Amino acid sequence: MAESLVERRSIDVVPDAERHGTAFSQFTLWLGANLQITAVVTGALAVVFGGDVVWSIAGLLLGNVLGGAVMALHSAQGPKLGLPQMIQSRAQFGVRGAVVPLLLVILMYVGFFASGSVLAGQATAELTHTNDTTGIVLFAAVTAVMAAVGYRVIHALGRVASVICALAFVYLGIRLLDRVDLSTLLSDAHFDLPMFLLAVSLSASWQLAFGPYVADYSRYLPRTTSGRATFWWTLSGSALGAQWSMTFGVLVAASAGGAFMGNQVEYVVGLGGTGLVASFLYFVIALGKLTINVLNTYGGFMSMVTSVSGFRGQKVLSPRGRAAYITLIMIAGTTVALLGKDSFLTSFKDFLLFLLTFFTPWSAINLVDYYLISKERYDIPALSDPHGRYGAWRWDALTVYVVGLLAQLPFLVTHFYTGPLVDPLGGADISWIVGLAVPAVLYWAVARRNTAHIPTKTVYAAESHGPVSPAS
Repeated sequence: MAESLVERRSIDVVPDAERHGTAFSQFTLWLGANLQITAVVTGALAVVFGGDVVWSIAGLLLGNVLGGAVMALHSAQGPKLGLPQMIQSRAQFGVRGAVVPLLLVILMYVGFFASGSVLAGQATAELTHTNDTTGIVLFAAVTAVMAAVGYRVIHALGRVASVICALAFVYLGIRLLDRVDLSTLLSDAHFDLPMFLLAVSLSASWQLAFGPYVADYSRYLPRTTSGRATFWWTLSGSALGAQWSMTFGVLVAASAGGAFMGNQVEYVVGLGGTGLVASFLYFVIALGKLTINVLNTYGGFMSMVTSVSGFRGQKVLSPRGRAAYITLIMIAGTTVALLGKDSFLTSFKDFLLFLLTFFTPWSAINLVDYYLISKERYDIPALSDPHGRYGAWRWDALTVYVVGLLAQLPFLVTHFYTGPLVDPLGGADISWIVGLAVPAVLYWAVARRNTAHIPTKTVYAAESHGPVSPAS
């Protein structure tokens, strides 16, 4: 049992004999990962910062669909290649050059681990009758153990969470509608472009932040799994779960105002009732956060291994090494959570939007390369060889990435920095649109001039014994 449950793979390719499951597994995983309290808070922020109910919900929906489509395109890469998401970035940035976006990805995982632990720690503290600090530490420890077990338990957790959290959100939605006058909330609709685009940016950044690890959870699917099925099940689960949670957050924030923003966890539980019902809802909040925080911990572990292996050449990791990497993520995330738990909301909004600045150029380059330049053909063994066809550093992609970062700055709106072109646009933040469009066009223009490194077909590990002729 232990051998079948505990994952042995890390960043090495998953052999066909170990592939299993169906594309529907992506729906339950991403539905469960999005039916959780941090997504509720993200939706609430659209109202807290000035939006109305109708246009906040519409903006969040647009962002979830657009951002979810981008992350689902990454998910469809998993069954084809059998690789974690970020190691595939070596085909664009070079075996060692991929460490540049990887370092930023690791910071993202630590940040999301921390933000999730703040809210889950409150729920855990209520369940265990301790304080928030103890709750955060206990929650982090459970997260690390489940991430160490790996892929199978992560998907099992997603299946359980998708059912339990969905039932809980239906119940909470009914209780909320008993308390508020929905027609009054919906009647106060006044379109404001900057607030609408803020809502789009909040949900798009939520979805795009999954991009660097989404294929980690589809890579065990059989190679024959339809890319289209993987795309649609991932998109539908992630967009539905996020929109459900965020819409609930909008309605709660619009009706409760400061009562919700002052203590999000206790307010949501208070909607449901007291006694055993309250205990169950605290459990649901912790379960929902456990699902996504396990993904963040596992993704951080994979990214750290990918970063180190680019210089050391190591692909296979011992259980002790796996535990050490996961412990590092847990310690870093828990430390940030404990330091930032008293200024959570402002920090989280800026964190989300600032993250978007770094990951939209990466997504654009990765997707253009995979679907338009390489046309889904990679030499997988060469992804571990800095002297192979992809080289150690691919300066064309790295240059485009930096240009994509810089192109966003004039349009960026955060608490600590506002770009010079924001005021002429009425205060709207369109940096993420620029961050997708500019590097996508630039990379396509640069990369299509030199395709000598692209193999005629995807080369898997079992076929790597002899030389491979690049396509002309």
